[in-house]
Amino acid sequence: MWLRLLVVVALLCGLALATADAGYAYSQAEVKSGKALSSLSQKAYSNVMSRMGQQAKGSTCTAKNIRIRKEWRTLASQDKKSFIDAVKCVRAKPSLYPAGAVPGSKSLYDDFIAVHLNQTLFIHLTGTFLTWHRYYIWWYEKQLNTCGYSGTLPYWEWGLDVNKVEASPIFDGSPLSLGGNGKFIPHAGLMMPQPIPPTVISIPPGTGSGCVTTGPFGALTMRLGPVAMPNYGSTNSTSVADPLGDNLRCLKRDLNSFVAARYSSFRNSTSLVLESADVERFQAVMQGDPRYVTGELGVHGGGHFTIGGDPGSDPFISPGDPVFYLHHSQVDRLYWIWQNLDWTNRQAYSPLFNVFGTSTFLSFPPTTNVTVDDNIDLGVLTTPVAIKNLMDTIGGLPLCYVYL
Repeated sequence: MWLRLLVVVALLCGLALATADAGYAYSQAEVKSGKALSSLSQKAYSNVMSRMGQQAKGSTCTAKNIRIRKEWRTLASQDKKSFIDAVKCVRAKPSLYPAGAVPGSKSLYDDFIAVHLNQTLFIHLTGTFLTWHRYYIWWYEKQLNTCGYSGTLPYWEWGLDVNKVEASPIFDGSPLSLGGNGKFIPHAGLMMPQPIPPTVISIPPGTGSGCVTTGPFGALTMRLGPVAMPNYGSTNSTSVADPLGDNLRCLKRDLNSFVAARYSSFRNSTSLVLESADVERFQAVMQGDPRYVTGELGVHGGGHFTIGGDPGSDPFISPGDPVFYLHHSQVDRLYWIWQNLDWTNRQAYSPLFNVFGTSTFLSFPPTTNVTVDDNIDLGVLTTPVAIKNLMDTIGGLPLCYVYL
């Protein structure tokens, strides 16, 4: 009874209660503005740096060589230009697949899409979601570094853009953006069926849906997929006979501020971090897992459908949009914050908190539970790494980065 009364009093006083991390209390204004999330990020950073020098034997990560990931709009203009040029460079590198194995993969950039496409049903709503994508975007960052970019993979702080996504410096179509919105074509919204329980998530139409024609990636083309592209105004989705084939088309976006505000606001992100007692709950809420939450996209799905379009709204081929990597850098950042607010209980050797789930989408078909000794395999891109070596971003086996 007293706890219920405490909750009511706290809400009336404008406090945001933190059930999992009870030591952190912020006002509603601090949560809404992003000050709370920034504070949590700073605390996580402080905790990480205090662990420096205490990593597992063999770690090569030190205070001198650690790399810092930053939000896109904090980068200097020359660094943004270098990043954009590096993305184009990766797109110009040859594919690693044997000739004819993946006809639609014409470049190293396409290889990243193909690997994600082939593994989608084993890396979403599974025990590998967080660490698979952590390794995946880290390896992408490494490829950018081979193309003259000396920085780290930036992240996209979704909460900064919930009022008008089109005005974001990421999407405004300027020379230092990652391309603009798609051309506006009148269309209905999306109706996405959820399997457990049977329900439909409906979102209103965005402000684009056509080809992207402005900014550095205004002429970008897609080849792989679609595999499960939602159709406007319908619960059906579109696929092609050969998703790995050469299915040439333009990059499309359908920027959607409603989705951003509803699913990927500062409040969404802060609540996720503070109210997730364990990794089971954290990854479930982050992904809108229908076994745990009904009618939700989570911040992960919210970011994807804020971008929308083709390939952005197809979970198999979404890495085709360059913003995918900034979006997933933010996903990884939230995971990093959550881990480092209580490192002792949330690291690789804490059996109750480290990983949870099987290796198949919604555990269908049923498979054994993932463990930290299992490998994350990126196919043709690079060599496998054990999950336990991907839990710590300063573990040095191979990771060595933090977020600011």
